Amino acid sequence: MSGLLEVRVLGPHDAAPAEAGGADRLEFVHLTDDGPMSPEPREVAAVRSRSPLHLRPLLRLRGGYSTDGGEAVRLRGLVGSYLDAGADGLVLGFLNGLGEVDVEVIGTLLDGFDVPWTFSRAVDACLDPDDAWATLLRLPGLDGVRTAGSARSLEHGLDDLVARARADERVAKLVVADGDLHPDHVPWLTRAGVRQFHVDDQVRPGGSRKAYVDEALVGSWRRLLDAEVGRAR
Repeated sequence: MSGLLEVRVLGPHDAAPAEAGGADRLEFVHLTDDGPMSPEPREVAAVRSRSPLHLRPLLRLRGGYSTDGGEAVRLRGLVGSYLDAGADGLVLGFLNGLGEVDVEVIGTLLDGFDVPWTFSRAVDACLDPDDAWATLLRLPGLDGVRTAGSARSLEHGLDDLVARARADERVAKLVVADGDLHPDHVPWLTRAGVRQFHVDDQVRPGGSRKAYVDEALVGSWRRLLDAEVGRAR
């Protein structure tokens, strides 16, 4: 496969330039002081109206990666609302009190919804990464795991992530490289079999979240991925 370029969008205004620059998939979040959270369903519909690209909103209503029964009911309601608004998939990631992938919560949220989904960078906060990946490989519908190989960034986790991808092609297929991705990281990741990449501030002028996604910056990442995946084949 060619490299998949996922761009984080913060509103409808970001959708068209991301598409024009060559993005393959959009992740849609609402930014708060506590980090990325779930957007409103009407905003999902607005993004959908601007672009036909594969669209995945984030499921998260509080800081961190935990949830509870009452919040899970609200989150499950959002799943249905997002799909009704035109979303193609979802981004979510929850851990239990032991720092493990919360299979029970994830199963509850996705029960009855046959959609592809991405596990968020919650994986980088798991206490036992090997156990976390073994669990993720068994989950139905999962086609991406956003990870930097470290709870900090790819600068710190690149070696571990490359080693993990090289050791298991199933892992390499799921990895969505994230965490301050830099162009210098891409050759190492593609040679390890990684084919999915996530960008955020990298495609905003000056790296500012107050700036809109820039078509030319997205295009530079598109060309880089195409070139490096071609070399890695």
